[in-house]
Amino acid sequence: MANKAVPPIAADRTVNQVPASESTISQKAEAAPIARSRPQLIKKAAISLTVNSVDQTIDAVSQIINKQQGDLIGLKQQQPKNDNSRHTATIQLRIPENLLESTLEELAKLGTVKTRNITAEDVGDRLVDFQARLTNLQKTEANLQKIMDRAGSVRDVLSVAQELSNVRETIEQINAQLKSLQNQVAYSTITLNLEAAVSSTSSQPAFGLQVQETWNKSTHSLSSFSVGLLKLGIWLIVYSPYLLIFAALVYGFNRWRRTHSPRLTQTPESTSSE
Repeated sequence: MANKAVPPIAADRTVNQVPASESTISQKAEAAPIARSRPQLIKKAAISLTVNSVDQTIDAVSQIINKQQGDLIGLKQQQPKNDNSRHTATIQLRIPENLLESTLEELAKLGTVKTRNITAEDVGDRLVDFQARLTNLQKTEANLQKIMDRAGSVRDVLSVAQELSNVRETIEQINAQLKSLQNQVAYSTITLNLEAAVSSTSSQPAFGLQVQETWNKSTHSLSSFSVGLLKLGIWLIVYSPYLLIFAALVYGFNRWRRTHSPRLTQTPESTSSE
């Protein structure tokens, strides 16, 4: 597969007598054939279970994830809001592709299986296409680098540098897409839906959840109080000149009152005559 033609450089055609085979950027490179040994599949699985305890099952799922060298990528719980509703949870995890079947078997043992399905998408052609485009762009990059090394004028250097920058940007984009596909092939995704077997008899959260909620509220309150004190300190610093002026006025007024008070300004003679 040939890559998209790159427009020729708008510069002097005789740059230090560069050969035409190197200066013509629109020349197409042949794609190197890449053999596919096996289908490249992106596998996704979904399984729904009815369990006795959702909380205990979540702990068991965490152990299975660690055992299978997977990753937990999502967890959503819905606590029962009344006596007739049930505790449910949805867990999303990634598992190495070769451990998908064994992981599903381990998960099925945690409860009663309601539904189970696996879907697969073959992305082998897309991987081959990305690899071929990447090979062609790398050849174009090498040719552009040779031309840039031989370019004489500043205009030629700038023109080749722009083309080289565009090619390298495209290479980075294709590399990212290629790695993303390869990662999806290497790791399968499982969506696990859990539902409690019986309705909840009490809507009160578990003791551990209550302690955690109280801790979160208290730490949030402390954080808000600390931020409030910090804001108050900033306001006092900003308005400190006015506060000092006001304090000086109050002090001067009080001193003036003490100085001009009739009781304090009486002479010793008037006091003795009384």
